[in-house]
Formats: sequence, structure tokens, C-alpha cells
Amino acid sequence: MNAPASRLVPGTVFDADACARFANLYPEQPGKIAHGLVGHPLFELESLVALSQRIRPVDVEQNLADLPIEVDPSTVQHNGLSVAESIRSIEANGSWMVLKFVEQDAVYRQLLDEILDELEPVVTARTGAMIKREAFIFVSSPNAVTPFHMDPEHNILLQLRGSKTMTLFPADDPELTPGALQEEFHRGAHRNLPYRDEFLAKGQPIELTPGEGLYVPVKAPHWVQNGPATSVSLSVTWRSEWSYRESDAHAFNRLLRKAGLNPAMPARHPGQNLFKAYAWRALAKARRLTGNPEPQ
Repeated sequence: MNAPASRLVPGTVFDADACARFANLYPEQPGKIAHGLVGHPLFELESLVALSQRIRPVDVEQNLADLPIEVDPSTVQHNGLSVAESIRSIEANGSWMVLKFVEQDAVYRQLLDEILDELEPVVTARTGAMIKREAFIFVSSPNAVTPFHMDPEHNILLQLRGSKTMTLFPADDPELTPGALQEEFHRGAHRNLPYRDEFLAKGQPIELTPGEGLYVPVKAPHWVQNGPATSVSLSVTWRSEWSYRESDAHAFNRLLRKAGLNPAMPARHPGQNLFKAYAWRALAKARRLTGNPEPQ
């Protein structure tokens, strides 16, 4: 039997105060928590270059970062550089990039588990088991913009180098993310969202500096403006049975809408959306058994 790997993080990532803070926030309240990953060698630029060569090329996204808050993803331009060149020259090349699903690498998978294991007791008690643990590393030029979007996971963004301001919006506001839009999102539509100037008053700008993290609830819309220096940040995410039920309820709503109905929005936590979620799963299972494709 192989000996267990030594820890990558000496001590803890989150101290007692940070864990208590997370417990007060999770799962529906956004807010900052402190972390102890600043200066970790796995996030030095050369370490990230090496990581980028070990993960699948499809899991590296990079583009020019002088973007508006709302953008059609089809118009975003590649920066024309190799991945290694993009990382090494990030201070001056005006780019935004992300290394996706870095848990596919054994070392970063261990690091992700060390981070999330510290929070798992709170998560399990509130929303059930931590499902589908994933991690994403963002490397961004000064003043880069990440456009208005939402993500399907529970997420903590940990700032490691430089600063950024995330403007965060309520996850349960139907004006920002109406039911029909969410239904298409759960069918694979792009994460980017329409944005109007009227939304501004609903947003909360939150600045992150090294050593600060931000818990972002499932599908809370947000956009990000980097500060005046190169930024490196780590996003650690997970799904829960609750989040999958909410997603499945939106899928079932899409069928109801196609039938001419106007279904109520699925409930946020602590609602469980059991009827719609299980109805959708039963339909999906029946289609698999009969070989019929999912209705469009």
C-alpha cells in the first residue's frame, strides 16, 4: 500500500474565524472569508506554465481582455499567443485566461481536496455531500474584465496575487435571470448573460486582495474588473444534490413552457424542488430506456 501523500498546505487553509464565517454564509449568502494560500508555490507563474502543459489543451481558455460588461461570446478574440507565452507575459499582453478542471492533475487534485475537506462538514450538514469537486485557476492582465455571467456551482474565489473587484448580484432576482433564460442555461447555453444599465443598482462591488476569498452562491450573476496589477486567483467549486434538483426543476419547467404553461420558478435553498426534479429525472430515464432523444 502506498504511503499517504504529505500535505501540500502546512497547517490549515481556513482558520477558525474563516470557517465560522463560511458557516454563517453557506449556502445562499455571499461574503468574504480569509484564506492562507498566498505565496503557495503551485501558483507561481512557472508552476502554472508547467500545469498548462499537463492538462488537456481544450481546458485552457484565453482571450483578449479589453471587454465590455456584456459581450457576445462569439465575438471574443483569442490573444494569438501560446498558453506558455500568455502566462509568462500576462503583465503586458492584455489577456484573460483560465486553466479549467485542474483537479485532473494529481497534485492540484490533492490541493483541492485539502481545501474543501476543511469546509465539508458545513456543506454536508446544509446541502448534502460535496459532489463534483472542481478547480479553476484564473490568470489575468491588469484591468482585465470578465463579463457578466453566472455559474452552476457553489464557488469560493480565492485571491492569490493582485486584486480584483467582483460586482455580485442577487441569485434569486427574476429580472436578472428570468426562468426561460435559466432553462436554456441548464441545457448548455453560454454562461454570459444580458446586461442592462438598470441592473447596476442591484450589484454589490466587492474588492478582493491576496488572502481574501469570496463565497459566491449557485448562479449568483457577477462580473469582474481586475486591478492595476497581474491577478492570479483560484476558484474551488462543488455541486450538491440541492443544486442538481434546482437544475432539474428548470429542465422540467422548459417542458411545461413548451406546452404553453407559465411555470413558477424553482425554489432556492432551502426549497428542494422534489416534484419537478424527480419528474424530470423519470422522463430522462424513460427516454434513455426507449432510446428516444430529449425533446427540443
